[in-house]
Amino acid sequence: MQVTTKAIILSSLKYGDTSLIVKAYTFSDGLKSYLLKGVLSSKRGKVKAAYFQPLTQLELVAIHKNKGTLENIREAKTSYHYQTLHSNIIKNTMTQFLAEMLGNCLLEEEPNESLFYFIEASLQWLDTHNEVANFHLFFLLNITKYLGFYPDINNNNYLYFDLVEGNFTNSINTNPMIKEDNLNYFKTLLGINFDEIHSVKMSQNNRQELLKSLILYFKLHLQGFRKPKSLAILNEIFR
Repeated sequence: MQVTTKAIILSSLKYGDTSLIVKAYTFSDGLKSYLLKGVLSSKRGKVKAAYFQPLTQLELVAIHKNKGTLENIREAKTSYHYQTLHSNIIKNTMTQFLAEMLGNCLLEEEPNESLFYFIEASLQWLDTHNEVANFHLFFLLNITKYLGFYPDINNNNYLYFDLVEGNFTNSINTNPMIKEDNLNYFKTLLGINFDEIHSVKMSQNNRQELLKSLILYFKLHLQGFRKPKSLAILNEIFR
């Protein structure tokens, strides 16, 4: 079946000498994987290798057989032209990290329009703003709404956040917890929007600790989730 759909590129892997295997999150069908035969050697054509950088926003004309096999792309064009996302070193490193995170948690071949719109709009916000040190924390927290494990914000005056139970508590147990300064930053991020994330002033150490807790939160609530390899590079950039 031929479909025309928006898509956000999650990853591309070289296959042989001239081809790519591309994983994309599509508006029409959720997660899809494509085999782009000969795209690395083709100088012409309607599908160019440069389109398949992480988190690029495209419009695709594709053939979806929906049999669990690699699909085919007939045409591709950019649906939103980034100005800074791939050229600014901080944003580019964040892009690599978020693409890997999304690749580890977006696993369903079914449409989720609200999730697609959230990712699309979030990346466009990142592209057009400069104070983005907390963007990845806010983004990861908010994407849990669509994945089904957004923190229970009741009792947010309590002393700890239980990462296993996903709620605030006054009781210490063996579960991993967010507490003290990191808990205050966590609560603040739960109560703001994108345009306020620059107002959350935290140290490099706190930012890394909170990110570590968020990654653990994903691992605890998503079966098969893998810690992103690009985390070390992200931490180095924000050192």
